[in-house]
Amino acid sequence: MERAAKKDAVEALNEVFKTTSVAVVAHYSGLTVAQMQKLRTQMKHAGASVKVSKNRLAKIALEGTDVVAIGSLLKGPTVIATSNDPVAAPKVAMEFAKTNERFVILGGSMGKTVLDVNGVRALASLPSLDELRGKLVGLLVAPATKIAQLSTAPAAKLARVIQAHASKGEAA
Repeated sequence: MERAAKKDAVEALNEVFKTTSVAVVAHYSGLTVAQMQKLRTQMKHAGASVKVSKNRLAKIALEGTDVVAIGSLLKGPTVIATSNDPVAAPKVAMEFAKTNERFVILGGSMGKTVLDVNGVRALASLPSLDELRGKLVGLLVAPATKIAQLSTAPAAKLARVIQAHASKGEAA
């Protein structure tokens, strides 16, 4: 790799690390190209990205970012998954690791907090940002729905009582 290409790669990685909220580091040796492509596709669908870079360049790119603590995990053939949603990258990485034993999660970082494998697993078990938004909207809409049901219930009961008396009068 030429010096200019290395500099560009470091700058691009640095920008990714500055804008990300979570990073997951994993070993990927032994994965086929098709498996790596599948991982990239799954990450992209979840709103995350996967970067494979030389460890030395990645360590240089980490300087001055919140996720600088993952530098110690960069040993051997590593892949770095990043996302702005704190749950997206860990969730996809954990799901991928379940089906591919050669994909080994080493740890990660959420902001300035260093995560071990259990920390990444805990993040992956949380609901995603979209799921939380859906639940919040459901909670906000529920009281209005209940009020509407309560306000229409007496009128419906009154209508049934009148209908019953009308039916009783016609039968007699």
